[in-house]
Amino acid sequence: MVNTYDWQSLLTATAYNRFPEAPHRPVIGITGNYGENLCKLAEGYYKSIQKAGGTPVIIPPLSDVDTIVNTLDHLDGLLLSGGGDYDPHYAGEEPSPLLGTINQERDLPELLITQLAYNRQLPILGICRGIQTLAMTLGGHVRQDISDIQTLNHSQQEERHVATHSVIVEKDSTLYNIYGGGRREEGVKMVNSFHHQAVDDPGARFRVTARSEDGIIEAMESTEYKSIMGVQWHPECLEDGEPIFRWLVGEAEAYHTVGDLHRRVLTLDSHCDTPMFFPQHVDFGHRDPRILVDLHKMTEGRQDATIMVAYLPQGQADAKNYADSIFDQIEDIVARHSQYVALARTPADLWQHKWAGKKSIMLGIENGHALEGSLDNLRHFAHRGIVYLTLCHNGDNDICDSARGTQTHGGVSAFGREVIRELNQLGVMVDLSHAAESSFYDALELSQTPIVCSHSSCRVLCDHPRNLTDDQMRALAEHGGVMQVTLYNGFLVQDGQATLDDAMRHVDHAIDIMGIDHVGLGTDFDGDGGIIGLANASELPHFTRQLLKRGYTEDDIQKLWGGNFLRVMQQVQAMSNK
Repeated sequence: MVNTYDWQSLLTATAYNRFPEAPHRPVIGITGNYGENLCKLAEGYYKSIQKAGGTPVIIPPLSDVDTIVNTLDHLDGLLLSGGGDYDPHYAGEEPSPLLGTINQERDLPELLITQLAYNRQLPILGICRGIQTLAMTLGGHVRQDISDIQTLNHSQQEERHVATHSVIVEKDSTLYNIYGGGRREEGVKMVNSFHHQAVDDPGARFRVTARSEDGIIEAMESTEYKSIMGVQWHPECLEDGEPIFRWLVGEAEAYHTVGDLHRRVLTLDSHCDTPMFFPQHVDFGHRDPRILVDLHKMTEGRQDATIMVAYLPQGQADAKNYADSIFDQIEDIVARHSQYVALARTPADLWQHKWAGKKSIMLGIENGHALEGSLDNLRHFAHRGIVYLTLCHNGDNDICDSARGTQTHGGVSAFGREVIRELNQLGVMVDLSHAAESSFYDALELSQTPIVCSHSSCRVLCDHPRNLTDDQMRALAEHGGVMQVTLYNGFLVQDGQATLDDAMRHVDHAIDIMGIDHVGLGTDFDGDGGIIGLANASELPHFTRQLLKRGYTEDDIQKLWGGNFLRVMQQVQAMSNK
């Protein structure tokens, strides 16, 4: 009698017995090894991912960029697996006589996929060769052979499930928090490293989090708030290896959650200065390293819209024509990339473009000097589609006094009063970033519509005249206005380098003072904005993740991601239609 296997009953009892057929599990791509004309992978990698709650997918070593990009579009995380040495020519070096067996079939594909995954903020775990992949790709350095500096045996022939030597783990690291038990209180972990290449310089994007007793780097993690970690050993072969895979799967789940949220909410940055780089002939359609906002970075950061401003330096000659030339260049950008980006004038335009799969650019003017003292010029710019006018910049002008000025008018000038009245009539928002306190309170009293501060932060946390006091923030909220926290280093911290944590302190404080309905984000990207963790548009999902960690709801997050700012815009634009 022939034995039969009723595999259909398994489907009936599981997948077909519920809907949806399976609960969501983060999809983790694992780079495949190559040898004997085969793409192959040790079972420990994919079984560890499955056991940790993820869905493993093996990625073949193909260097075709279109294939890699389409693969990454479906992943929530990436595992860089172990294998042979790197060809040192990728680091601009000639091979050492002690170089081991290289596997060039893998090198280029893994360098490409790692860079592209990094740009997309995918969580990444590098194992053995994988930690070296991270260093090779992202600004570190790999030593071809460690035999002349090692005092431990790093290439022993013991079975891989045996932990052969110890490493000292930094106690303030993610890695330290992942593992418990053993000699954890001393930061000691037993591992099973097998290698003779090793990272000898992690580069600026990483910090070392574990070393062996002879000083060899055994682990590193991101310094940029990215979910990226590399270990030199093989946790997939160790009994206590599971926690690091749970970490990767957990970070991948968070990545997936943020991505889902960004598909539903509209994300608007209320202030960027990318046009300042137009004289350098930057290319908005390329991933241009000279600018922080372009189509690639907006897409990687799941950003829907930005307000690009025409910034007018103090004393700019022929100011009106200068601003017009900037808007002409923005319109040219949109025309060249019309399949992917469009100009928007209203909140409704933004949503329409989002559902059509397009990015949006809105127009603004930073510094009322562009008006050249003429209300006719203001009407001209309103007709061109500006959504706000920042009344001044770092100096008094004929409209009002600046936070960095000399109190020429004692607040808003007589001409400035006319400007504010006309802005109300035209449906253009009054922006008081850069304004002196006297100008701020005058404008608040004069304007018949709520006002905005498109890129300002909290003075109580960073004592700078450009920042708003708590009293200003309360008054702004009482009049229905919005303050957009900015990412300019000097407006977040008094000294040192500002980080994502510093930005979140300003966001939290602003919400405490003003309420959830009066706060947002205005990065000042390409106007010297950009901090560790929010360095360019591609990293904006980190902001969303921090909001989720703090317990903000989806409705809250939509308000902070532009909903509040757009509420004011809609109110202001409605006034012009009466």
